Amino acid sequence: MKREFNVIIEKDEDGYFVASVPSLPGCHTQAKSLDELTERIQEAILLCLEFEEEQQDSLDFVGIQRVAIEV
Repeated sequence: MKREFNVIIEKDEDGYFVASVPSLPGCHTQAKSLDELTERIQEAILLCLEFEEEQQDSLDFVGIQRVAIEV
Protein backbone atom coordinates (compact mmCIF):
# COMPACT_ATOMS: atom_id res chain seq x y z
CA MET A 1 0.00 0.00 0.00
CA LYS A 2 1.32 3.43 -0.94
CA ARG A 3 0.79 6.39 1.41
CA GLU A 4 1.80 10.00 0.91
CA PHE A 5 2.77 12.51 3.58
CA ASN A 6 3.35 16.26 3.58
CA VAL A 7 6.89 17.08 4.69
CA ILE A 8 8.01 20.51 5.90
CA ILE A 9 11.62 21.28 4.95
CA GLU A 10 13.59 24.09 6.56
CA LYS A 11 17.26 25.08 6.57
CA ASP A 12 18.93 25.92 9.87
CA GLU A 13 21.68 28.44 10.58
CA ASP A 14 24.38 25.76 10.22
CA GLY A 15 23.24 24.86 6.70
CA TYR A 16 21.48 21.61 7.60
CA PHE A 17 18.13 20.76 6.03
CA VAL A 18 15.51 19.75 8.59
CA ALA A 19 12.40 17.77 7.63
CA SER A 20 9.32 17.08 9.73
CA VAL A 21 6.00 15.35 9.07
CA PRO A 22 3.14 17.24 10.75
CA SER A 23 0.76 14.26 10.62
CA LEU A 24 3.26 12.06 12.51
CA PRO A 25 4.22 13.71 15.81
CA GLY A 26 7.92 13.35 16.55
CA CYS A 27 8.76 12.38 12.97
CA HIS A 28 11.70 14.52 11.91
CA THR A 29 15.29 14.29 10.73
CA GLN A 30 18.11 16.41 9.33
CA ALA A 31 20.82 16.13 6.67
CA LYS A 32 23.42 18.19 4.84
CA SER A 33 21.87 17.61 1.38
CA LEU A 34 18.32 17.36 0.06
CA ASP A 35 19.02 13.91 -1.43
CA GLU A 36 20.19 12.59 1.92
CA LEU A 37 17.28 14.31 3.65
CA THR A 38 14.79 12.55 1.35
CA GLU A 39 16.27 9.15 2.22
CA ARG A 40 16.32 9.92 5.93
CA ILE A 41 12.75 11.24 6.12
CA GLN A 42 11.49 8.15 4.31
CA GLU A 43 13.25 5.98 6.91
CA ALA A 44 11.87 8.15 9.73
CA ILE A 45 8.32 7.87 8.34
CA LEU A 46 8.58 4.07 8.20
CA LEU A 47 9.82 3.97 11.81
CA CYS A 48 7.07 6.32 12.99
CA LEU A 49 4.41 4.27 11.22
CA GLU A 50 5.77 1.10 12.79
CA PHE A 51 5.68 2.70 16.25
CA GLU A 52 2.20 4.15 15.59
CA GLU A 53 0.91 0.71 14.60
CA GLU A 54 2.27 -0.82 17.83
CA GLN A 55 0.77 1.97 19.94
CA GLN A 56 -2.65 1.80 18.32
CA ASP A 57 -3.17 -1.69 19.63
CA SER A 58 -2.25 -0.81 23.20
CA LEU A 59 -3.91 2.61 23.71
CA ASP A 60 -7.57 3.32 24.43
CA PHE A 61 -8.95 6.78 23.64
CA VAL A 62 -10.06 8.52 26.84
CA GLY A 63 -10.87 12.07 25.76
CA ILE A 64 -9.60 15.55 25.09
CA GLN A 65 -8.99 18.10 27.81
CA ARG A 66 -8.25 21.82 27.63
CA VAL A 67 -5.51 22.99 29.98
CA ALA A 68 -4.95 26.64 30.98
CA ILE A 69 -1.65 28.05 32.26
CA GLU A 70 -0.54 31.44 33.53
CA VAL A 71 2.30 32.94 31.49
